[in-house]
Amino acid sequence: MAALGPALGAVGSRRDDLPAAICDMTALQLSRAIRSGQLGCREVMEAYLARIERFNPLYNAIVAMPEHSELLSQAELADRDLARGHYRGWMHGMPHAVKDLADVKGLVSTGGSPLFRNHVATRDSLVTARMRAAGAIFIGKTNVPEYGLGSQTYNPVYGTTRNAYNPDLVAGGSSGGAAVGLATRMLPVADGSDMMGSLRNPAAFNNVIGFRPTQGRVPHEGSDLFLQQLGYEGPMGRDVDDTAQLLATLAGVDPATPLSLRDTFSGAPPMAEAALAGLRIGWLGDYRGYLPMESGVLPLCRGALGTLEDHGVAVEDAVPDYDMARLWRCWLTLRHWALAGGVGALYAQADKRAQMKPELVWEIEGGLDMKAVDVAAAGVARSDWYRALLALFERFDFLVLPTAQVFPFAADVHWPRQVGGVDMDTYHRWMEVVIGGTLSGCPVVNVPAGFAADGRPMGLQVIGPFGQDARVLSFARAYTGVTPWLGRRPVLREA
Repeated sequence: MAALGPALGAVGSRRDDLPAAICDMTALQLSRAIRSGQLGCREVMEAYLARIERFNPLYNAIVAMPEHSELLSQAELADRDLARGHYRGWMHGMPHAVKDLADVKGLVSTGGSPLFRNHVATRDSLVTARMRAAGAIFIGKTNVPEYGLGSQTYNPVYGTTRNAYNPDLVAGGSSGGAAVGLATRMLPVADGSDMMGSLRNPAAFNNVIGFRPTQGRVPHEGSDLFLQQLGYEGPMGRDVDDTAQLLATLAGVDPATPLSLRDTFSGAPPMAEAALAGLRIGWLGDYRGYLPMESGVLPLCRGALGTLEDHGVAVEDAVPDYDMARLWRCWLTLRHWALAGGVGALYAQADKRAQMKPELVWEIEGGLDMKAVDVAAAGVARSDWYRALLALFERFDFLVLPTAQVFPFAADVHWPRQVGGVDMDTYHRWMEVVIGGTLSGCPVVNVPAGFAADGRPMGLQVIGPFGQDARVLSFARAYTGVTPWLGRRPVLREA
């Protein structure tokens, strides 16, 4: 696809200006500077490694890094390739860390679990292979919760990842390391994955873009190719253009994944500010009081849409014709079933079960004795939810609601036990707001909604019709163009 970002001159067109600004450049700006010869791959690698050395000890976003000398050698090879006319792709020579739920050949791949503390991957995952083919140099992994469970990135292997805007707070999860790596400028762009908001929640908590693609847009790699369709990999970026560019790399049919989409995603066409006029937004909010929210979340998120109304967007309350408690029961059934099937064999071994965090044991045990009729009923409930949203899309272009029910909380809290005066009965009930997007199979993007009075970030989920990934990203591009929050950078601390 064509480059979507602003001109390189936006960060300095003089060659002498570039090194100091390397880590501030968007991924697309960096890509163009490398290809044009304004920057060498080695000096890009040196700049990023220096930044990681400075800030990663505190924020703990990037883990499992190879030796710097090895990474610099890979960067020099990328320089030599470019000098002899071999251009690998838009990520040529770009430092990249892969989420630690996906394999990178030759790197430790733990999934945040002590069971895999010393596991070295022998192959690339599908998305890793696509990024490698685009020219990326893998500098490590981004930290995750154990098995990716929970929207709080901590594990017994690497410890806790901390919020870019306040390291005393959580980063969100499970793509917490990816989001913090972006927000702290330790990574140019990032990949992640999303089952229960794992691309969206950390993006909201760290004021970056996170995009969950339409079901099948990025091929689902796993032992079950047909039934288990809850989690998908996707892109994150400092801006929408970088996010769309990485999606174009990750997306595309794969013969080994039969439910991957056959159409082509070539990037998000730009939506001008003028094109906002006439759009219809359905505000889902808290589903008319169904979801408990921390004080301040709803007014901040609804207020963020006021700027759109100033540009001619119509925002109206939208209420799906659906029992939201039924959706939660559907979610529990399908999640228990998926996890029991995915890691149940490890649970069956007592020594391995003893090393699993309690939340994972609870999920697996919830699915061990599940009846087929229960899974079938959950499938019908999910289908009915999709039909309820389809009816809303007859009236609205996009559906919008908060990305989280709470602002980022203290990093030593595993999960909130109470939200808005309501006790949370599971470790993930406080993130119920994201399951509607997941179970719809539709594309969902997190965009910034602003900050609480104490500086804690929050985001909005924008849900679009099935298959309309480009249109959702185009809208996100227009939204971030008329709102100020994406430009508010964190003030970083050093350990």
